[in-house]
Amino acid sequence: QLQLVESGGGLVRPGGSLRLSCAASGFTLDRYAIGWFRQAPGKEGEGVSCISRSGSSTNYASSVKGRFTISRDNAQNTVYLQMNSLKPEDTAVYYCAAEPQLLCVLRKDDFGSWGQGTQVTVSS
Repeated sequence: QLQLVESGGGLVRPGGSLRLSCAASGFTLDRYAIGWFRQAPGKEGEGVSCISRSGSSTNYASSVKGRFTISRDNAQNTVYLQMNSLKPEDTAVYYCAAEPQLLCVLRKDDFGSWGQGTQVTVSS
């Protein structure tokens, strides 16, 4: 059974950093493009970043470009989202998602498998 598990969320002060992990089980991650999405209370969901199957292509939302970095370690069956210079507006539940396709587009409907999410709270 295909399963994605996010971890690494927590409470951090503005300007701080977190690294989120998305671990896959039940399937080989290197056959999938992976995306990170977030949902804040009272706001529309947002595509944050995605990475192609090989890792050679990445996309970022303009709101996180230059602060967040997505990477993947196919040997560990894990994708990471390094988040630096965090702001209060980054507070949200972060979800990773997978789709068996070569490239990625930051569009929620393109991804068919989702994790349960991890809470990120940026507050002083």
